[in-house]
Amino acid sequence: GVSLEMPEIRYTRLFINGAFVDAVSGKTLETRDPRTGDVIASIAEGDKEDVDLAVKAAREAFDHGKWPRMPGSERGRIMMKYADLVEQHAEELTLLESLDAGKPRMATRAVDLGTSVRSLRYFAGAADKIHGETLKMSRQFQGHTLREPIGVAGLIIPWNFPAIMFFSKVAPALAAGCTMVVKPAEQTPLSALYFAHLAKQAGVPDGVINVITGFGPTAGAAIASHMDVDMVSFTGSTSVGRLVMEASARSNLKPVSLELGGKSPLIVFDDADVDMAVGLAISANFFNKGEACVAASRVYLQEGIYDGFVKKLAQRMESWVVGDPFDPRVNQGPQVDKVQCERVLSYIDHGKREGATVLTGGKPCGQSGYYIEPTVFTDVKDDMIIAKEEIFGPVMCLMKFRTVEEAIARANDTRYGLAAGVVTKDIDVANRMTRSIRAGVVWVNCYFAMDSDCPFGGRKMSGFGKDDGMHALDKFLAVKSVVTPVYDSPWL
Repeated sequence: GVSLEMPEIRYTRLFINGAFVDAVSGKTLETRDPRTGDVIASIAEGDKEDVDLAVKAAREAFDHGKWPRMPGSERGRIMMKYADLVEQHAEELTLLESLDAGKPRMATRAVDLGTSVRSLRYFAGAADKIHGETLKMSRQFQGHTLREPIGVAGLIIPWNFPAIMFFSKVAPALAAGCTMVVKPAEQTPLSALYFAHLAKQAGVPDGVINVITGFGPTAGAAIASHMDVDMVSFTGSTSVGRLVMEASARSNLKPVSLELGGKSPLIVFDDADVDMAVGLAISANFFNKGEACVAASRVYLQEGIYDGFVKKLAQRMESWVVGDPFDPRVNQGPQVDKVQCERVLSYIDHGKREGATVLTGGKPCGQSGYYIEPTVFTDVKDDMIIAKEEIFGPVMCLMKFRTVEEAIARANDTRYGLAAGVVTKDIDVANRMTRSIRAGVVWVNCYFAMDSDCPFGGRKMSGFGKDDGMHALDKFLAVKSVVTPVYDSPWL
């Protein structure tokens, strides 16, 4: 049965210039509980007029406010306080996040809230370490570069890791001295509004962080095409990423940073520890019910390990529990919403029609809500739809390969280039694979090893630009060269 644990929903309105306000239109949208499909709360539905107000507040805070004008060390202190507040409210935030996105509570507390706090602290430490360089110019000039905050940032975040994504964008933007308008996904708006409230408590000045809840085609589009937004960072689907880039081109040519879809390979060699390989494949596909851009949905197994791997995988999946994310025994919660659930099921049907074999799963489960059995396909060919398109659900494809060369060619034969995993005990094979795979991150004998310190972002149609690591600051900073003549210098 479903223990319908409901946290109190305190923040349901837009956050503009340090205050919670209704949408100009007065409209609201409903956020639903994916366990049942029931409405959790009605949330303000922001649109273009609300985005205009938020951008105006952010512009005022950037052009005339104290945030970009305070020393980086001071911004860092406020960010540290912000991190402490998120940590103090972590239990309540975990409930909101688990409820809104259908994520198991224990993992959400450890992973999602833990990562959020670490992200703030990491970039708090970076705030006073943003340096330009001194230039050695060839003529009688002295030059240096300044790395200036770029201005008003538009941050558009997805529904699969709402808290993590909020801070992987907000934290470096704050450290750089930018102001921002954040649009959380309409499916999962609850944590972002709570974070806005905590930012104010931490001493982030009004207008620095504004949160507009609403739909992509209205609120998101208004941010991406706004003439007074200086950059946009978007995480989501490749198709919407194209729209963001198009909106930039049609408006003020603002730089964009895109973290989009993936169809990442996990390549398991004959010498791999089969238990470890199976464990990695399970978490790489079924963690967060497969709603992860880095999911390793193409698992390539070398011929010698194939049978043992398949047998062990089938055994391990027997004890996998799908159910209420508030039940501590549960491994996998419901998909985020009805649309997503139906999309995943249609891909599973495609796989069956194309002639792939269902090893485990393959159907919806549960009396109500958006639950899907973890599904493993064998006999998958590289040209099948399930092997080419991002599914974004609990679906794993198993394929067989022979040689290292073949593994490299097939791993790279995709429109995407987000992540990859390699499982082998041979250092030479590992080195060759990591250098040959065209992706933003390659994990050797691990998977999902992400952290605030490690740059993250893809290539090809997985997008460009980095979240996390010091590289994450680059998109929020403009480089300015300053040159003066030098007269009668004793040296050049």
